[in-house]
Amino acid sequence: MLDRHALVLNQDYEPLNVCGVRRAFALVFGGRAELLEAGAEPILGVDREYPAPSVIRLRRRVRRPRPQVRLTRREVFARDRQRCQYCGNGHQDLTLDHVVPRRRGGSHVWENIVTACQPCNHRKGGRTPREARMRLLSQPVRPRLSVAQQLAEHLQRYEEWRPFFLGWLDRETQRALAI
Repeated sequence: MLDRHALVLNQDYEPLNVCGVRRAFALVFGGRAELLEAGAEPILGVDREYPAPSVIRLRRRVRRPRPQVRLTRREVFARDRQRCQYCGNGHQDLTLDHVVPRRRGGSHVWENIVTACQPCNHRKGGRTPREARMRLLSQPVRPRLSVAQQLAEHLQRYEEWRPFFLGWLDRETQRALAI
């Protein structure tokens, strides 16, 4: 029972994060949050049963920084939709390419890394795309991530969370999740 999770909402009902039922119960029992939805199974106490939190809302607003997508190979490939950003082909042999090579002062940041197939990466070499007479199909940018998108994977497991997400998911994410 205590291995289940609870959705934590900010004071304005914005989804913040997911925590364990034990932590959610402590927040509700300590008066720092209110219980909005209870799980199916109660928590058994010594002398009575307590509702197991499934969705809680904090009593005070919490300011938190916007979540950032970590810069990993997997995330760069996902951002570029598994396609070479020079020729547009989807290959099995995709690599990462620094638009401005690192040895020429380019940094390892979202705006300087693209997905490239090995032939294009080899052709470009240690030059800039302009010097290699190659064009990028799209400019690399840092992907945005909302907390709702981050937590949306839990919707399949916890049906009672769905009403709390509808206002915070953008239309594209709602379509992808078929809400």
